[in-house]
Amino acid sequence: MTAVEDPVEDSVDSASGPSLARRVRGGLAWSAVSTVLLKIGGLAVGVVIARLLTPEQFGVYAVALTIQTVLVAVADLGLSTDLIRSKEPERRAPTVATVSAVVSLVLAVATAATALPLAGALGAPDAAPAIAVLAITILLAGVGVVPYARLQREFDQRSLFVIGIADFAVSTVVTIGLVLLGWGVLSLAVGRVAAQLVSTVLQFVRARVRPSFGLDRSLVRSVIRFGVPVAGANILSWAVLGVDKLILGRLAGPTALGYYVLASNVSSWPMSFLGQAVRGVALPLFSRPEVLADKRAPASVVGPVWAVAALGACMIGAGADPLVAVVYGHAWDAAAPVLVPLLALGGLRVVFDLFAAYLYAHGRSASVLVVQVVWFVGLVASLIAGVSGLGLMGAAYAHLAVSLVVVLPLYGVAVARAGASGLSLVSALWCPALGAVVAGFSGHVVGGFVQHDVAALGASFGVAAGVYGVLVGWWAVPRVRWFLRTGAGRG
Repeated sequence: MTAVEDPVEDSVDSASGPSLARRVRGGLAWSAVSTVLLKIGGLAVGVVIARLLTPEQFGVYAVALTIQTVLVAVADLGLSTDLIRSKEPERRAPTVATVSAVVSLVLAVATAATALPLAGALGAPDAAPAIAVLAITILLAGVGVVPYARLQREFDQRSLFVIGIADFAVSTVVTIGLVLLGWGVLSLAVGRVAAQLVSTVLQFVRARVRPSFGLDRSLVRSVIRFGVPVAGANILSWAVLGVDKLILGRLAGPTALGYYVLASNVSSWPMSFLGQAVRGVALPLFSRPEVLADKRAPASVVGPVWAVAALGACMIGAGADPLVAVVYGHAWDAAAPVLVPLLALGGLRVVFDLFAAYLYAHGRSASVLVVQVVWFVGLVASLIAGVSGLGLMGAAYAHLAVSLVVVLPLYGVAVARAGASGLSLVSALWCPALGAVVAGFSGHVVGGFVQHDVAALGASFGVAAGVYGVLVGWWAVPRVRWFLRTGAGRG
């Protein structure tokens, strides 16, 4: 096999190259560590709090937190993304800070003022006080847009890890302390506010930035023009993640929904880890001038990441039946078949995130919004048809079909129009995809001959990983090594 070569190597190994490569590797490492530790910690704390609160209280807070999460995404208006990709972030920062502060303040006040009708509309009137308190976090998050963007731009995932740990510690201590004092649902909301306050302060400290406000009218239009589609795309992204559950629950009933939600949660394990780890470095990497100028840059990142995502998907898909039985019990066996299409969907979502980051780096936020709109509309129609015809499995296959037939080609066209090489993108996707299908099927067949669930799980995982390594290893290993060594590779 010939060595993996790329013109990107010249730009990476010159001028800013070695520094960029080290920052990409460091950012990936710290982002991965942060993702793992915070997810484990969040799971442990969730178990503790679930034992201290009633299910009803926990559900009330979930309603309030959902509203807060959506509004924080709206308040950002894509402003942090705009700063991360900008060629002149220092000039834009005061204007971005002002716009972000004003928008977040308006949303925070509006949220607090309408907390009662919002909670009532969602069928949880008891969530109103928590919604009002959580409105404070919208303002705090808006104030911290500039330092957060600077940390992301500089690949300073170490600082973001420190901030995440501080956020987690403050939230945990305050929340559990107030729960023990009898504050109930409000303890969770107050804990979130305290943690957000600490996070915002630490963002300024770690980024070595002082609050600075101003308004350059020549920049406002471009800031809003880029940011509004990002905010819209973020909202639609949340809608895409939730509309399948809403439609399935209404058309197929709560039992089918329960199986689907469990399968969805399991399918997100490897993908959420990989996606979050890469997401922290993708946009600042694509925004670098030397990467922006290279037509094969998207494939350089997508290829290695997709190879890892496909490996995780094929292994879990191969052992879906014994995995569900071992972890949840045979009562949940009906969830196992749903895992396979949802795992493929999870791997594709990692790729879609990278495509979106590339488009944002090129200032094409409107293209991302168009894809999200078409995705949502197509998904709703497909879900209704799929669930009506095939029930539980119809929901999973409808999701996957829309992603393959509609979303992937749309993103491919948009990325190609932004300057990427379409041929290199195809080259980056085909080998891991084909290898994952063959490896997953092989592991599933072998596991079916083993009687004991734990042994079957081990056999399925082992065979799938082995077959994938033989089929894809020659293609993937040099690209993954190249990406980790230089911050860019080859499609």
